[in-house]
Amino acid sequence: MTSADLPQHNDGELVSVGATPIDAAALLEHTTAPECGAVVLFLGTVRNHSNGKTGVTRLEYEAYDGVVEAKIREIVDEARAKWPIRRAAAVHRTGELAVGDTSVAVAVCAPHRTDAFAAGRYIIDELKGRAPIWKKEHWPGGAEWVREDAAR
Repeated sequence: MTSADLPQHNDGELVSVGATPIDAAALLEHTTAPECGAVVLFLGTVRNHSNGKTGVTRLEYEAYDGVVEAKIREIVDEARAKWPIRRAAAVHRTGELAVGDTSVAVAVCAPHRTDAFAAGRYIIDELKGRAPIWKKEHWPGGAEWVREDAAR
């Protein structure tokens, strides 16, 4: 996948939720702009433990189609209003993901690093707290739906 394969938006924004694996290199290519001196990339990956449970084997994500991307765009727009970001990408996976898979990515470019870091953190924290995406943790002998926590 290259940045040409990603959905293009006129305002330099990419928001996508779906089963396609996340290509960090393509997101960086999409998000880079010649007038910017900072590009920040956050990757959230599936880990093998959660809330004191060890042995998590996989996660399962579901999203509210028709609503989730609009909510994430709203969050990106809020970040644009607070910081001078030029391009932004926020991508989340759905379906079953193995330990080590990338489940979410946020990339932001801005003229300066302070703004890029702040905007990127805002987008991921708000996405985790407000986007209608649900996570089910699986481990040997069980599984349960869990609430996302933006602070973790």
